[in-house]
Amino acid sequence: QINFVACQLFALLAAFWFRIYLGPSHASSAVRHAFATLFGIYFAVFCFGWYSIHLFVLVMMNYGIMNMASIPNIHRYSFVVAMGYLTLCHISRIYIFHYGILTTDFSGPLMIITQKITTLACQLHDGIGRQAEELTAEQNRLAVKTRPSLLEYLSYLLNFMSIIAGPCSNYKDYIAFIEGRHVHMKLLEVNWKQKGYDRLPDPSPTGAVMYKLCITLVSLVLFLTLTKNFPMAYIIDNEFLDKTPFLSRLGYLYVVTQAAKPKYYFAWTLADAVNNAAGYGFSGVDERGAFRWDLLSNLNIWNIETATSFKMYIENWNIQTAAWLKRVCYDRAPWYPTALTFILSALWHGIYPGYYFTFLTGILITLAARAIRSNCRHYFLSSVPLKIAYDVATWVVTQLAVCYTVAPFVMLAVEPTIKFYKSMYFHMHILSILVLL
Repeated sequence: QINFVACQLFALLAAFWFRIYLGPSHASSAVRHAFATLFGIYFAVFCFGWYSIHLFVLVMMNYGIMNMASIPNIHRYSFVVAMGYLTLCHISRIYIFHYGILTTDFSGPLMIITQKITTLACQLHDGIGRQAEELTAEQNRLAVKTRPSLLEYLSYLLNFMSIIAGPCSNYKDYIAFIEGRHVHMKLLEVNWKQKGYDRLPDPSPTGAVMYKLCITLVSLVLFLTLTKNFPMAYIIDNEFLDKTPFLSRLGYLYVVTQAAKPKYYFAWTLADAVNNAAGYGFSGVDERGAFRWDLLSNLNIWNIETATSFKMYIENWNIQTAAWLKRVCYDRAPWYPTALTFILSALWHGIYPGYYFTFLTGILITLAARAIRSNCRHYFLSSVPLKIAYDVATWVVTQLAVCYTVAPFVMLAVEPTIKFYKSMYFHMHILSILVLL
């Protein structure tokens, strides 16, 4: 974990240097690709030692597939090989590391690389193997028309900005960033003459980086204070279960779930800041005319904490992974897209049983929440007090449903998960089934 933080802080400094001294106006695309790749390889080896060879093996295996496989099957072969290799590595971790303790190891970067490999394969399939009229608007926009060179491919998968903690980005966006077209393309979407500009502005990421570093610092402080004092394991402590009434246990479940979040806020926000510091992540201009640097953001903390639906919560938590699941699974699944997407998410995370309890429960609650929203919400829109009451009620239910769903994700093993759900009387499972019936 110390290596992880050290690498990310060094990556932040390298990102500023990369933007200032190796910007598109100072260096060619090939030089930028090469430096981004070499830095990434160095960070991987420094952080994970010889385990980093797994990253390079998977990258080169799929480069062979990308160049030798037929276009109609390139996305299938890449998906099977990448997910298969990742799953084998997840299984090996059970024997290398003590069961039930999730350590910082090479599987994290491997998960990000798997996302990128499958994203590129699907977008290459869309660009070369399908007609434009067969694609959605988003698939058309992101379709890759030519196979990347080895340098472009390695840079996309192994660049220092995302190799440690992600996030996954689209290949075309990354290439536009390296070639210096990334910000310019987004600025052209706005009529600047109407706003009184005689030329395109030059947005700086410095403000966005400083803001995200402040969030990172606060998250770190909360992690060091709250997470250790409110362990998830306490909610299945025998003495706690015997002496605490059900409603109090629900309240404490919310508290320990909140205490588990800061480490994710820290890692994802710092990763976002690293990319922004390099000049990557510009997403355009908002309705107030402010520059936005959230193209690669992995979470929206305000929307998470105020979510009034399970869907809203999921859409703002681990945003880039949710986008990856949608692009490679949900939009392409021949049947049961919701169920298949949750199952893929569980498989991608690993083989701990807790993941499968979480995501299978998530399927049930998602379907139930969707049914309630479509059948009931319109009755509460006729007046402001009714709408406020509906929002308050759905916020409480959503937050508790999320806590109930993700507890096994933290506990990992079968025994504590079953003990937890028994202590909760399986109430969310039962309510969800009744709603669907």
